[in-house]
Amino acid sequence: MTSTFHGLETAKRSIFTTQTALNTTGHNISNANTSGYSRQRVNFTAARPIEAYGYSHSTAAGQLGTGVEASSITRVRDKFLDSQFYSEYKWLGNYTVQSDTLEKLETIVNEPSDTGLQTVISNFWNSWSDLSKTPESADGRAVLVEQTKAMMDAFNYTSKQLTDLKSDLTENAQINLDNLKSISSTIANLNGQIQRIEGIGDDANDLRDQRDALVDELSGLANIKVSDLSDGYTITMGNVSLVAGKSAEGSQGLTLDDMTAAIENGDLNNGAIYGTMQSRDKYVQGYVDQLNQMANTIANGDIQVTIPKGSVLPEGTVLNGVTYAGANRTLAEDLTVTVQGLNGLHQLGYTMNGEQGEPLFTDADGNTDNLTAANIQLNPKIAADPTLLATSMKVTFNADGTESVVAGNNSMAVLMSQARDTKFAFDATDKNTINGFFRAVVGQLGVQSKEMQRLQSNQKTIVDQVDSRRMSVSGVSLDEEMSDLVKFQHAYNASARVMTVIDETLDRIINSMGRVGL
Repeated sequence: MTSTFHGLETAKRSIFTTQTALNTTGHNISNANTSGYSRQRVNFTAARPIEAYGYSHSTAAGQLGTGVEASSITRVRDKFLDSQFYSEYKWLGNYTVQSDTLEKLETIVNEPSDTGLQTVISNFWNSWSDLSKTPESADGRAVLVEQTKAMMDAFNYTSKQLTDLKSDLTENAQINLDNLKSISSTIANLNGQIQRIEGIGDDANDLRDQRDALVDELSGLANIKVSDLSDGYTITMGNVSLVAGKSAEGSQGLTLDDMTAAIENGDLNNGAIYGTMQSRDKYVQGYVDQLNQMANTIANGDIQVTIPKGSVLPEGTVLNGVTYAGANRTLAEDLTVTVQGLNGLHQLGYTMNGEQGEPLFTDADGNTDNLTAANIQLNPKIAADPTLLATSMKVTFNADGTESVVAGNNSMAVLMSQARDTKFAFDATDKNTINGFFRAVVGQLGVQSKEMQRLQSNQKTIVDQVDSRRMSVSGVSLDEEMSDLVKFQHAYNASARVMTVIDETLDRIINSMGRVGL
Protein backbone atom coordinates (compact mmCIF):
# COMPACT_ATOMS: atom_id res chain seq x y z
CA MET A 1 0.00 0.00 0.00
CA THR A 2 1.41 3.39 -1.00
CA SER A 3 1.87 6.32 1.31
CA THR A 4 -1.08 8.65 1.82
CA PHE A 5 1.21 11.57 0.90
CA HIS A 6 2.62 9.89 -2.24
CA GLY A 7 0.70 12.21 -4.54
CA LEU A 8 2.14 15.31 -2.87
CA GLU A 9 5.69 14.05 -3.43
CA THR A 10 4.96 13.28 -7.08
CA ALA A 11 3.50 16.75 -7.66
CA LYS A 12 6.40 18.40 -5.83
CA ARG A 13 8.95 16.62 -8.02
CA SER A 14 7.08 17.74 -11.11
CA ILE A 15 7.00 21.35 -9.92
CA PHE A 16 10.71 21.40 -9.08
CA THR A 17 11.71 19.70 -12.35
CA THR A 18 9.52 21.97 -14.45
CA GLN A 19 10.90 24.97 -12.59
CA THR A 20 14.42 23.82 -13.50
CA ALA A 21 13.33 23.64 -17.15
CA LEU A 22 11.85 27.14 -16.94
CA ASN A 23 15.05 28.52 -15.41
CA THR A 24 17.17 26.83 -18.09
CA THR A 25 14.95 28.24 -20.82
CA GLY A 26 15.37 31.69 -19.29
CA HIS A 27 19.15 31.16 -19.28
CA ASN A 28 19.02 30.29 -22.98
CA ILE A 29 16.96 33.36 -23.80
CA SER A 30 19.32 35.59 -21.80
CA ASN A 31 22.30 34.31 -23.83
CA ALA A 32 20.65 34.34 -27.24
CA ASN A 33 23.20 36.93 -28.41
CA THR A 34 26.19 35.65 -26.45
CA SER A 35 29.00 34.64 -28.78
CA GLY A 36 30.02 31.00 -28.38
CA TYR A 37 27.02 30.09 -26.19
CA SER A 38 25.47 26.66 -26.74
CA ARG A 39 21.83 26.24 -25.85
CA GLN A 40 21.20 24.01 -22.86
CA ARG A 41 18.59 21.34 -22.39
CA VAL A 42 17.16 19.71 -19.27
CA ASN A 43 17.05 15.96 -19.58
CA PHE A 44 13.90 14.55 -17.95
CA THR A 45 13.72 11.01 -16.60
CA ALA A 46 10.92 9.18 -14.82
CA ALA A 47 11.70 8.87 -11.10
CA ARG A 48 12.34 5.39 -9.73
CA PRO A 49 8.97 3.69 -9.22
CA ILE A 50 7.94 2.10 -5.93
CA GLU A 51 6.25 -1.16 -5.04
CA ALA A 52 4.61 -2.24 -1.78
CA TYR A 53 7.14 -4.19 0.25
CA GLY A 54 6.41 -7.76 1.31
CA TYR A 55 7.78 -11.29 1.47
CA SER A 56 6.21 -12.05 -1.85
CA HIS A 57 5.34 -10.07 -4.95
CA SER A 58 2.83 -7.32 -4.31
CA THR A 59 -0.74 -7.71 -5.49
CA ALA A 60 -0.76 -4.05 -6.52
CA ALA A 61 -1.41 -3.29 -10.18
CA GLY A 62 2.26 -2.94 -11.16
CA GLN A 63 4.85 -0.50 -9.98
CA LEU A 64 3.65 2.94 -9.02
CA GLY A 65 5.42 5.88 -10.61
CA THR A 66 6.91 8.60 -8.43
CA GLY A 67 6.97 11.45 -10.93
CA VAL A 68 9.79 13.09 -12.88
CA GLU A 69 13.36 14.16 -12.18
CA ALA A 70 15.89 16.39 -14.00
CA SER A 71 18.73 13.95 -14.50
CA SER A 72 21.09 16.52 -16.04
CA ILE A 73 21.44 19.82 -17.86
CA THR A 74 23.52 19.36 -20.99
CA ARG A 75 24.73 21.48 -23.91
CA VAL A 76 23.45 20.83 -27.40
CA ARG A 77 26.74 20.55 -29.29
CA ASP A 78 28.01 18.62 -32.34
CA LYS A 79 31.70 17.74 -32.03
CA PHE A 80 31.94 16.86 -35.72
CA LEU A 81 30.88 20.36 -36.72
CA ASP A 82 33.36 21.82 -34.24
CA SER A 83 36.13 19.79 -35.83
CA GLN A 84 35.03 20.95 -39.28
CA PHE A 85 35.10 24.57 -38.13
CA TYR A 86 38.65 24.23 -36.77
CA SER A 87 39.74 22.67 -40.04
CA GLU A 88 38.31 25.47 -42.19
CA TYR A 89 38.96 28.45 -39.94
CA LYS A 90 42.74 27.97 -40.04
CA TRP A 91 42.65 28.53 -43.83
CA LEU A 92 40.64 31.72 -43.39
CA GLY A 93 43.16 33.04 -40.85
CA ASN A 94 45.98 32.27 -43.29
CA TYR A 95 44.33 33.75 -46.39
CA THR A 96 43.11 36.87 -44.57
CA VAL A 97 46.62 37.83 -43.47
CA GLN A 98 48.15 37.14 -46.87
CA SER A 99 45.40 39.05 -48.68
CA ASP A 100 45.86 42.02 -46.36
CA THR A 101 49.64 41.96 -46.92
CA LEU A 102 49.30 41.86 -50.70
CA GLU A 103 46.84 44.74 -50.54
CA LYS A 104 49.40 46.77 -48.59
CA LEU A 105 52.08 45.83 -51.14
CA GLU A 106 49.84 47.14 -53.92
CA THR A 107 49.52 50.42 -52.02
CA ILE A 108 53.30 50.67 -51.66
CA VAL A 109 54.02 49.85 -55.30
CA ASN A 110 51.18 52.19 -56.33
CA GLU A 111 51.07 51.27 -60.01
CA PRO A 112 49.86 52.46 -62.40
CA SER A 113 50.00 56.04 -61.16
CA ASP A 114 51.53 59.41 -61.90
CA THR A 115 53.73 59.25 -58.81
CA GLY A 116 54.94 55.65 -58.80
CA LEU A 117 58.36 54.20 -59.51
CA GLN A 118 57.60 53.56 -63.16
CA THR A 119 56.89 57.25 -63.72
CA VAL A 120 60.17 58.47 -62.22
CA ILE A 121 62.09 55.85 -64.20
CA SER A 122 60.44 57.11 -67.39
CA ASN A 123 61.31 60.68 -66.42
CA PHE A 124 64.93 59.57 -65.99
CA TRP A 125 65.07 58.16 -69.53
CA ASN A 126 63.29 61.22 -70.91
CA SER A 127 65.84 63.52 -69.27
CA TRP A 128 68.68 61.70 -71.04
CA SER A 129 66.79 61.99 -74.30
CA ASP A 130 66.29 65.73 -73.78
CA LEU A 131 69.95 66.20 -72.84
CA SER A 132 71.06 64.38 -76.00
CA LYS A 133 69.48 67.20 -78.02
CA THR A 134 71.45 69.91 -76.21
CA PRO A 135 74.40 68.14 -74.52
CA GLU A 136 76.05 71.42 -73.52
CA SER A 137 72.93 72.73 -71.76
CA ALA A 138 73.47 73.45 -68.07
CA ASP A 139 69.71 73.44 -67.51
CA GLY A 140 69.38 70.03 -69.16
CA ARG A 141 72.09 68.63 -66.93
CA ALA A 142 70.51 70.11 -63.82
CA VAL A 143 67.15 68.58 -64.78
CA LEU A 144 68.78 65.20 -65.36
CA VAL A 145 70.48 65.34 -61.96
CA GLU A 146 67.18 66.12 -60.25
CA GLN A 147 65.29 63.41 -62.14
CA THR A 148 68.00 60.88 -61.26
CA LYS A 149 67.79 61.92 -57.61
CA ALA A 150 64.00 61.52 -57.78
CA MET A 151 64.41 57.99 -59.17
CA MET A 152 66.89 57.12 -56.44
CA ASP A 153 64.59 58.59 -53.78
CA ALA A 154 61.76 56.45 -55.14
CA PHE A 155 63.90 53.32 -54.86
CA ASN A 156 65.04 54.27 -51.34
CA TYR A 157 61.54 55.17 -50.13
CA THR A 158 59.90 52.06 -51.60
CA SER A 159 62.60 49.92 -50.00
CA LYS A 160 62.01 51.62 -46.64
CA GLN A 161 58.26 51.04 -46.90
CA LEU A 162 58.83 47.36 -47.65
CA THR A 163 61.28 47.08 -44.76
CA ASP A 164 58.77 48.76 -42.43
CA LEU A 165 56.04 46.39 -43.61
CA LYS A 166 58.35 43.46 -42.95
CA SER A 167 58.97 44.75 -39.42
CA ASP A 168 55.22 45.20 -38.88
CA LEU A 169 54.60 41.61 -39.94
CA THR A 170 57.27 40.38 -37.54
CA GLU A 171 55.61 42.37 -34.77
CA ASN A 172 52.18 40.99 -35.71
CA ALA A 173 53.56 37.45 -35.73
CA GLN A 174 54.86 38.01 -32.20
CA ILE A 175 51.48 39.42 -31.10
CA ASN A 176 49.71 36.38 -32.55
CA LEU A 177 52.19 34.05 -30.88
CA ASP A 178 51.65 35.79 -27.53
CA ASN A 179 47.91 35.43 -28.09
CA LEU A 180 48.37 31.72 -28.79
CA LYS A 181 50.26 31.33 -25.51
CA SER A 182 47.61 33.23 -23.56
CA ILE A 183 44.74 31.24 -25.06
CA SER A 184 46.54 27.94 -24.43
CA SER A 185 47.12 28.89 -20.81
CA THR A 186 43.47 29.87 -20.33
CA ILE A 187 42.26 26.62 -21.91
CA ALA A 188 44.50 24.62 -19.57
CA ASN A 189 43.05 26.55 -16.61
CA LEU A 190 39.50 25.87 -17.82
CA ASN A 191 40.36 22.18 -18.19
CA GLY A 192 41.13 22.13 -14.46
CA GLN A 193 37.95 23.99 -13.49
CA ILE A 194 35.77 21.75 -15.65
CA GLN A 195 37.39 18.62 -14.23
CA ARG A 196 36.71 19.75 -10.65
CA ILE A 197 33.06 20.65 -11.31
CA GLU A 198 32.26 17.55 -13.34
CA GLY A 199 34.05 15.40 -10.79
CA ILE A 200 31.08 15.89 -8.45
CA GLY A 201 28.58 14.92 -11.12
CA ASP A 202 27.54 18.26 -12.62
CA ASP A 203 27.96 19.41 -16.21
CA ALA A 204 30.14 22.56 -16.55
CA ASN A 205 28.21 23.78 -19.56
CA ASP A 206 29.10 27.47 -19.47
CA LEU A 207 32.78 26.76 -18.80
CA ARG A 208 32.81 24.33 -21.72
CA ASP A 209 31.34 27.08 -23.91
CA GLN A 210 34.12 29.43 -22.85
CA ARG A 211 36.70 26.79 -23.62
CA ASP A 212 35.25 26.00 -27.04
CA ALA A 213 35.12 29.71 -27.92
CA LEU A 214 38.83 29.94 -27.11
CA VAL A 215 39.58 26.87 -29.21
CA ASP A 216 37.72 28.52 -32.10
CA GLU A 217 40.01 31.54 -31.77
CA LEU A 218 43.07 29.33 -31.45
CA SER A 219 42.18 27.46 -34.64
CA GLY A 220 42.44 30.73 -36.55
CA LEU A 221 46.02 31.23 -35.36
CA ALA A 222 47.49 27.83 -36.21
CA ASN A 223 46.64 24.37 -37.46
CA ILE A 224 45.57 22.50 -34.33
CA LYS A 225 44.23 19.09 -33.42
CA VAL A 226 41.88 18.82 -30.45
CA SER A 227 41.31 15.65 -28.41
CA ASP A 228 38.75 15.54 -25.59
CA LEU A 229 40.27 13.26 -22.94
CA SER A 230 39.42 12.50 -19.32
CA ASP A 231 41.55 15.38 -18.02
CA GLY A 232 40.23 17.87 -20.58
CA TYR A 233 41.30 19.04 -24.00
CA THR A 234 44.68 18.05 -25.39
CA ILE A 235 45.70 20.40 -28.20
CA THR A 236 48.63 19.91 -30.54
CA MET A 237 50.12 21.80 -33.49
CA GLY A 238 51.69 19.09 -35.57
CA ASN A 239 54.08 17.45 -33.14
CA VAL A 240 54.14 20.49 -30.86
CA SER A 241 52.04 20.18 -27.68
CA LEU A 242 50.16 23.37 -26.83
CA VAL A 243 47.79 22.11 -24.12
CA ALA A 244 47.86 18.84 -22.21
CA GLY A 245 45.06 18.73 -19.65
CA LYS A 246 45.78 21.32 -16.98
CA SER A 247 49.24 22.13 -18.39
CA ALA A 248 50.17 24.55 -21.17
CA GLU A 249 53.92 24.40 -20.63
CA GLY A 250 54.50 23.17 -24.18
CA SER A 251 53.30 26.46 -25.64
CA GLN A 252 54.66 28.99 -23.14
CA GLY A 253 58.29 28.85 -24.23
CA LEU A 254 57.67 29.14 -27.96
CA THR A 255 59.50 31.88 -29.89
CA LEU A 256 59.31 33.16 -33.45
CA ASP A 257 62.44 31.13 -34.21
CA ASP A 258 60.53 28.06 -33.03
CA MET A 259 57.68 29.03 -35.35
CA THR A 260 60.10 29.33 -38.26
CA ALA A 261 61.47 25.87 -37.46
CA ALA A 262 57.90 24.55 -37.16
CA ILE A 263 57.12 25.86 -40.64
CA GLU A 264 60.24 24.23 -42.06
CA ASN A 265 59.46 20.82 -40.54
CA GLY A 266 55.74 20.98 -41.31
CA ASP A 267 54.36 21.31 -37.77
CA LEU A 268 53.02 24.80 -38.56
CA ASN A 269 51.37 24.89 -41.97
CA ASN A 270 48.31 27.11 -41.61
CA GLY A 271 46.60 29.81 -39.59
CA ALA A 272 47.27 33.52 -39.03
CA ILE A 273 50.76 32.97 -37.60
CA TYR A 274 51.77 30.90 -40.61
CA GLY A 275 50.16 33.43 -42.98
CA THR A 276 51.97 36.33 -41.31
CA MET A 277 55.37 34.70 -41.51
CA GLN A 278 54.79 33.52 -45.07
CA SER A 279 53.69 37.04 -46.04
CA ARG A 280 56.87 38.43 -44.55
CA ASP A 281 59.31 35.86 -45.92
CA LYS A 282 57.65 35.06 -49.26
CA TYR A 283 55.85 38.14 -50.48
CA VAL A 284 57.48 41.16 -48.81
CA GLN A 285 61.01 39.76 -48.86
CA GLY A 286 60.41 38.56 -52.40
CA TYR A 287 59.57 42.06 -53.57
CA VAL A 288 62.49 43.51 -51.58
CA ASP A 289 64.77 41.09 -53.44
CA GLN A 290 63.26 42.01 -56.81
CA LEU A 291 63.57 45.73 -56.10
CA ASN A 292 67.20 45.24 -55.03
CA GLN A 293 67.84 43.21 -58.16
CA MET A 294 66.31 45.96 -60.27
CA ALA A 295 68.40 48.71 -58.64
CA ASN A 296 71.66 46.79 -58.94
CA THR A 297 70.89 45.74 -62.51
CA ILE A 298 70.32 49.34 -63.62
CA ALA A 299 73.75 50.18 -62.23
CA ASN A 300 75.74 47.02 -62.96
CA GLY A 301 73.70 44.54 -65.03
CA ASP A 302 75.20 43.44 -68.34
CA ILE A 303 73.80 45.24 -71.38
CA GLN A 304 74.79 45.13 -75.02
CA VAL A 305 75.38 48.47 -76.73
CA THR A 306 76.67 49.53 -80.11
CA ILE A 307 79.24 52.33 -79.94
CA PRO A 308 79.21 54.42 -83.13
CA LYS A 309 82.30 54.62 -85.30
CA GLY A 310 84.43 57.68 -84.76
CA SER A 311 84.01 57.44 -81.01
CA VAL A 312 87.17 57.74 -78.95
CA LEU A 313 87.33 55.39 -75.99
CA PRO A 314 89.05 56.47 -72.77
CA GLU A 315 92.67 55.39 -72.42
CA GLY A 316 93.04 51.82 -71.12
CA THR A 317 89.39 50.85 -71.67
CA VAL A 318 88.93 47.06 -71.79
CA LEU A 319 85.96 45.77 -73.80
CA ASN A 320 85.36 42.15 -74.77
CA GLY A 321 88.88 41.32 -73.67
CA VAL A 322 90.48 44.03 -75.86
CA THR A 323 92.40 46.92 -74.34
CA TYR A 324 92.01 50.22 -76.16
CA ALA A 325 95.03 52.49 -75.89
CA GLY A 326 96.86 54.93 -78.09
CA ALA A 327 95.83 55.05 -81.72
CA ASN A 328 93.29 52.22 -81.55
CA ARG A 329 91.11 54.22 -79.15
CA THR A 330 89.34 55.79 -82.13
CA LEU A 331 86.81 53.33 -83.56
CA ALA A 332 86.99 52.82 -87.29
CA GLU A 333 83.57 51.18 -87.33
CA ASP A 334 80.61 50.53 -85.07
CA LEU A 335 81.52 48.37 -82.09
CA THR A 336 78.98 46.14 -80.33
CA VAL A 337 80.09 45.33 -76.79
CA THR A 338 78.74 44.25 -73.42
CA VAL A 339 79.13 46.69 -70.56
CA GLN A 340 78.20 46.50 -66.88
CA GLY A 341 75.02 48.55 -66.64
CA LEU A 342 74.68 52.29 -66.81
CA ASN A 343 77.74 52.61 -64.60
CA GLY A 344 79.91 50.79 -67.12
CA LEU A 345 78.35 52.68 -70.04
CA HIS A 346 78.76 56.09 -68.43
CA GLN A 347 82.45 55.45 -67.88
CA LEU A 348 82.97 55.14 -71.67
CA GLY A 349 82.10 58.81 -72.16
CA TYR A 350 83.63 62.17 -71.38
CA THR A 351 82.51 64.95 -69.10
CA MET A 352 82.40 68.63 -69.98
CA ASN A 353 85.89 68.87 -68.44
CA GLY A 354 87.26 66.25 -70.80
CA GLU A 355 87.62 63.65 -68.05
CA GLN A 356 86.44 60.05 -68.22
CA GLY A 357 82.92 59.58 -66.87
CA GLU A 358 82.44 58.46 -63.28
CA PRO A 359 80.12 55.59 -62.27
CA LEU A 360 76.61 57.07 -62.37
CA PHE A 361 75.30 55.18 -59.30
CA THR A 362 77.04 54.42 -56.00
CA ASP A 363 76.21 54.00 -52.34
CA ALA A 364 76.89 56.65 -49.72
CA ASP A 365 80.54 55.57 -49.49
CA GLY A 366 81.11 55.69 -53.24
CA ASN A 367 81.06 51.91 -53.71
CA THR A 368 79.43 50.42 -56.79
CA ASP A 369 79.27 46.75 -55.80
CA ASN A 370 76.16 45.13 -54.30
CA LEU A 371 73.93 48.14 -54.69
CA THR A 372 70.43 47.75 -53.28
CA ALA A 373 67.22 49.76 -53.48
CA ALA A 374 67.96 50.97 -49.95
CA ASN A 375 71.51 52.30 -50.54
CA ILE A 376 71.65 53.22 -54.23
CA GLN A 377 72.04 56.90 -55.01
CA LEU A 378 73.37 59.26 -57.64
CA ASN A 379 77.15 59.49 -57.43
CA PRO A 380 77.72 62.32 -54.90
CA LYS A 381 80.36 63.89 -57.17
CA ILE A 382 77.91 64.14 -60.05
CA ALA A 383 75.13 65.34 -57.75
CA ALA A 384 77.40 68.19 -56.63
CA ASP A 385 78.67 69.01 -60.14
CA PRO A 386 76.33 68.25 -63.10
CA THR A 387 79.19 68.98 -65.54
CA LEU A 388 80.53 65.54 -64.57
CA LEU A 389 77.68 63.93 -66.51
CA ALA A 390 79.29 62.24 -69.51
CA THR A 391 77.50 63.07 -72.78
CA SER A 392 80.32 63.02 -75.34
CA MET A 393 82.34 60.17 -76.84
CA LYS A 394 84.71 62.25 -78.95
CA VAL A 395 87.89 64.16 -78.19
CA THR A 396 90.37 66.09 -80.31
CA PHE A 397 94.07 65.45 -79.99
CA ASN A 398 96.12 68.61 -79.54
CA ALA A 399 99.63 69.15 -80.82
CA ASP A 400 101.01 69.23 -77.31
CA GLY A 401 99.69 65.74 -76.70
CA THR A 402 96.66 66.81 -74.68
CA GLU A 403 93.06 66.07 -75.48
CA SER A 404 90.00 68.29 -75.62
CA VAL A 405 86.47 66.98 -75.39
CA VAL A 406 84.05 67.69 -78.22
CA ALA A 407 81.39 69.17 -75.96
CA GLY A 408 78.75 69.24 -78.66
CA ASN A 409 78.99 65.51 -79.26
CA ASN A 410 75.95 63.63 -77.89
CA SER A 411 76.91 60.00 -78.54
CA MET A 412 76.95 59.00 -74.87
CA ALA A 413 73.70 60.82 -74.09
CA VAL A 414 72.05 59.02 -77.01
CA LEU A 415 73.33 55.62 -75.82
CA MET A 416 72.09 56.34 -72.31
CA SER A 417 68.63 57.32 -73.56
CA GLN A 418 68.51 54.22 -75.80
CA ALA A 419 69.13 52.03 -72.75
CA ARG A 420 65.42 52.48 -72.03
CA ASP A 421 64.75 49.82 -74.68
CA THR A 422 67.85 47.75 -74.04
CA LYS A 423 67.57 44.37 -72.35
CA PHE A 424 69.53 44.11 -69.11
CA ALA A 425 70.77 40.78 -67.75
CA PHE A 426 68.91 40.45 -64.44
CA ASP A 427 70.38 36.99 -64.00
CA ALA A 428 71.84 34.22 -66.13
CA THR A 429 68.48 33.41 -67.74
CA ASP A 430 66.36 36.56 -67.39
CA LYS A 431 66.97 39.41 -69.82
CA ASN A 432 64.50 42.25 -69.96
CA THR A 433 64.26 45.99 -70.19
CA ILE A 434 64.09 47.91 -66.91
CA ASN A 435 60.51 48.98 -67.63
CA GLY A 436 59.60 45.45 -68.75
CA PHE A 437 61.01 43.90 -65.60
CA PHE A 438 59.11 46.34 -63.38
CA ARG A 439 55.88 45.79 -65.32
CA ALA A 440 56.32 42.05 -64.76
CA VAL A 441 56.78 42.67 -61.02
CA VAL A 442 53.65 44.84 -60.87
CA GLY A 443 51.68 42.32 -62.95
CA GLN A 444 52.78 39.47 -60.70
CA LEU A 445 51.67 41.41 -57.63
CA GLY A 446 48.28 42.12 -59.18
CA VAL A 447 47.71 38.45 -60.02
CA GLN A 448 48.81 37.29 -56.56
CA SER A 449 46.58 39.83 -54.82
CA LYS A 450 43.55 38.97 -56.94
CA GLU A 451 44.05 35.25 -56.42
CA MET A 452 44.44 35.65 -52.64
CA GLN A 453 41.29 37.77 -52.47
CA ARG A 454 39.45 35.01 -54.32
CA LEU A 455 40.77 32.34 -51.95
CA GLN A 456 39.85 34.44 -48.91
CA SER A 457 36.33 35.09 -50.22
CA ASN A 458 35.74 31.43 -51.00
CA GLN A 459 37.11 30.31 -47.64
CA LYS A 460 34.98 32.83 -45.76
CA THR A 461 31.92 31.40 -47.51
CA ILE A 462 32.91 27.88 -46.41
CA VAL A 463 33.55 28.99 -42.81
CA ASP A 464 30.23 30.83 -42.70
CA GLN A 465 28.43 27.72 -43.97
CA VAL A 466 30.05 25.47 -41.37
CA ASP A 467 29.37 27.99 -38.61
CA SER A 468 25.77 28.34 -39.78
CA ARG A 469 25.30 24.57 -39.59
CA ARG A 470 26.86 24.59 -36.14
CA MET A 471 24.62 27.42 -35.00
CA SER A 472 21.56 25.60 -36.31
CA VAL A 473 22.42 22.87 -33.80
CA SER A 474 23.86 24.84 -30.90
CA GLY A 475 22.43 28.32 -31.33
CA VAL A 476 19.47 29.69 -29.40
CA SER A 477 16.23 30.05 -31.35
CA LEU A 478 13.98 32.54 -29.58
CA ASP A 479 10.91 31.07 -31.25
CA GLU A 480 11.78 27.60 -29.99
CA GLU A 481 12.61 28.88 -26.51
CA MET A 482 9.33 30.81 -26.27
CA SER A 483 7.48 27.68 -27.33
CA ASP A 484 9.27 25.71 -24.60
CA LEU A 485 8.51 28.49 -22.14
CA VAL A 486 4.76 28.15 -22.77
CA LYS A 487 5.01 24.34 -22.62
CA PHE A 488 6.86 24.32 -19.30
CA GLN A 489 4.58 27.00 -17.88
CA HIS A 490 1.53 24.83 -18.58
CA ALA A 491 3.31 21.83 -17.09
CA TYR A 492 4.17 23.85 -13.98
CA ASN A 493 0.56 25.05 -13.60
CA ALA A 494 -0.76 21.54 -14.10
CA SER A 495 1.63 20.18 -11.47
CA ALA A 496 0.50 22.85 -9.06
CA ARG A 497 -3.12 21.91 -9.78
CA VAL A 498 -2.33 18.25 -9.00
CA MET A 499 -0.83 19.31 -5.68
CA THR A 500 -3.98 21.32 -4.93
CA VAL A 501 -6.19 18.33 -5.68
CA ILE A 502 -4.07 16.07 -3.48
CA ASP A 503 -4.18 18.68 -0.73
CA GLU A 504 -7.96 18.86 -0.89
CA THR A 505 -8.16 15.06 -0.81
CA LEU A 506 -5.96 14.87 2.25
CA ASP A 507 -7.95 17.61 3.90
CA ARG A 508 -11.09 15.53 3.43
CA ILE A 509 -9.37 12.45 4.89
CA ILE A 510 -7.71 14.18 7.80
CA ASN A 511 -10.24 16.76 8.80
CA SER A 512 -13.59 15.41 7.70
CA MET A 513 -13.54 11.62 8.04
CA GLY A 514 -15.18 10.23 11.26
CA ARG A 515 -17.16 13.42 11.87
CA VAL A 516 -20.49 12.18 10.54
CA GLY A 517 -23.37 13.44 12.58
CA LEU A 518 -21.21 15.84 14.59
